[in-house]
Amino acid sequence: MRAIGYQTSLPINREDSLLDIDLPAPEPRGRDLLVEVRAVSVNPVDTKVRMRAAAEPGGHKVLGWDAAGIVKAVGPDVTRFRPGDAVFYAGDITRPGTNAELHLVDERIVGTKPASLGFAEAAAMPLTAITAWEALFDRLQVKTHAVPGAARALLIVGGAGGVGSITIQLARKLTDLTVIATASRPETRDWALELGAHHVVDHSRPLAAEVAALNLGAPGFVFSTTQTDKHLAEIAELIAPQGRFALIDDPATLDVSVLKRKSISLHWELMYTRSMFGTPDMGEQGALLDEVSRLVDAGTLRTTLTETFGPINAANLRRAHALIESGKARGKVVLEGFGA
Repeated sequence: MRAIGYQTSLPINREDSLLDIDLPAPEPRGRDLLVEVRAVSVNPVDTKVRMRAAAEPGGHKVLGWDAAGIVKAVGPDVTRFRPGDAVFYAGDITRPGTNAELHLVDERIVGTKPASLGFAEAAAMPLTAITAWEALFDRLQVKTHAVPGAARALLIVGGAGGVGSITIQLARKLTDLTVIATASRPETRDWALELGAHHVVDHSRPLAAEVAALNLGAPGFVFSTTQTDKHLAEIAELIAPQGRFALIDDPATLDVSVLKRKSISLHWELMYTRSMFGTPDMGEQGALLDEVSRLVDAGTLRTTLTETFGPINAANLRRAHALIESGKARGKVVLEGFGA
């Protein structure tokens, strides 16, 4: 089968940083689905893994943790899907990725593809939807937790990125929170407002002053998707006492002592935790994606696809990785089909 992989970590401007390769087709076992991949999207995790982890000696490492496709075959213990079903999912970071014609994934972390979306539009959603959903509803518990004296507001740092784009929608459509997103360019500001943010503030300026100028009061919740180390001091200043703060990036150093004075609770979200450790509630991700699919088909949520870079091959993936690494991506970049 055709796939895209690499052997060693190299700058993305080198042609051998990602390569078109041929690999044996995998076989499903246990609760595995064998999926014929129709479209994939590219996430920051793809670039981070490429830069940090080399392949096993003599082999290739295949990236990709977002896909939409058709179930081709199933393992003997599968109960939720059958061949021919259209699915979407983000996969498991401990297994080979989705940048391949055929891909194995545990059925428990797979959802039924929204019927109203094409494969490219659907592939843009799984990883970011799981991340945003878990951060909001499992970690911050924004629906059930009230911060005493705080504004019923959520600040999303990095509102126009992939995770921010779906977080805005989930918070606006499924909660009573006032949604404040950050953006620093006219096009990203407009995107955040289009997705449903009540307010947009500029993260190139001091965030505490930007939020205070809205006259809403101190937000009870903050979700940081990027550059948390740069913004942490401002977040500690602007958040309400006893507020809840979640983040998804992995800064080299983070002085969380600035959160102590206000008794701010810190919540790290990694959507791979459940699959990585085989947690008893691993199936929650499949159920979550099924609910996202239902909400899309009901018109409540929309895809965050902004650019399609053509067929799934090494050259187009290198372009997509370069855009992600530039920090200028808006929404999600998708590749569709393997061509002739």
